[in-house]
Amino acid sequence: MTGTSTQAAPPGTSVARPLFSPFAVVASCVGFALIGALQALYGPAIPAFRTEFGLSPAAAGLSLSAHFVGGVAGVLLLNRVHGRLGNRTLLSASYALMALGGTGFALAPAWGWALASALVTGVGFGGIDYGLNQLFSVGFGRRSPAMLNIIGAAYGLGAVGGPALLGLLGPGRYPAVFAGFAALSAVLVLAQRGVREGGEAPAEPAEEAGETEATGGRAPGLRTSAALVVTVFIVLYVLMVAVETGVGGWEPTHLESVGHDAATVATATSAFWLMVTVGRLLVAPLTLRWSVQTIMVVSSVGMVACLLLALIPAAAPYAYAGVGLFHAPIFPTGLPWLSRAVPRARRAGAYVIAASMIGGVAAGPVLGKGIELAGVDAVPVLLALPAAGCLAATWWLIRATRVRP
Repeated sequence: MTGTSTQAAPPGTSVARPLFSPFAVVASCVGFALIGALQALYGPAIPAFRTEFGLSPAAAGLSLSAHFVGGVAGVLLLNRVHGRLGNRTLLSASYALMALGGTGFALAPAWGWALASALVTGVGFGGIDYGLNQLFSVGFGRRSPAMLNIIGAAYGLGAVGGPALLGLLGPGRYPAVFAGFAALSAVLVLAQRGVREGGEAPAEPAEEAGETEATGGRAPGLRTSAALVVTVFIVLYVLMVAVETGVGGWEPTHLESVGHDAATVATATSAFWLMVTVGRLLVAPLTLRWSVQTIMVVSSVGMVACLLLALIPAAAPYAYAGVGLFHAPIFPTGLPWLSRAVPRARRAGAYVIAASMIGGVAAGPVLGKGIELAGVDAVPVLLALPAAGCLAATWWLIRATRVRP
């Protein structure tokens, strides 16, 4: 399966040129698995950081913060220069930065050097996150939601596999793991020859695309301003990430508070992340039959229902797994909708991706304060609020992007 971008053609004709070769599609899946593994490695390696550099827990945790600060910077910076660099150079430069940062982190003689390397790695991470999400959201026509869910599943596999590899080798071997991933990043630089320039979405009839906001390849007639639509998409993604980070961070505490043992808590936490990956694989073929809007509504309703079900102690471990399943399609499925709803806002996708990263950082303190006030037992309710916000934002966007009669 290859991506396509439209090229200039005589009136009445449409010429599609592959945006990704089949090999480049596979390399992109490997790249997304790589960035998923990298962002998940810092946490399990914290005990080794503390031992090697003599750090407090807070200081050791700065590694992940530096990575995500670099990620936000990478999304915004590389988005601005994308037009001048082109697709292949953007992705190649991002992988090169990840290779450089990973090597520096593996060889860091001091903690300051390690943090600077994590920042560089994060810039490359942000470039890959932005670049591949953007190109996949417009490069496969009506198959874009399916392809985005596939690379999203690859990200999830990496996020599960990276810590598992470090656990197998031992936290003290983190330099070897980071060096290995840096080497893989360098190899992926060479794999970008199959990425071509372009990236405008092919024009498709509404019936074929399954979208209510596209008609005969024309941009939708928005019922409100494009800036407001983009803003609501940003709100949607911030709330979605708040649910993800909230469950990932507070599910173990809530399950322990309602009487589940340590083994059940560990299994349930892993099940949440596994179901995020499974959900994206399962929804990929459904995107060819169901509209993006339908998938987004079902996902949001499912998240709210599962979080409320988590109020029942016996059902809570299974309910959180259900949250992962319904949460999974929102990020990759919403990006093609954004690209078609506001086709002239070329930077909208970058703003949404950057905002989602910032939302992940901000969600922790906000949820923590809510738990201080309401207690640990209220975790499902507190998380159901942003999930309900996702549903409200989705409903508003459906109405705002509907074609005018």
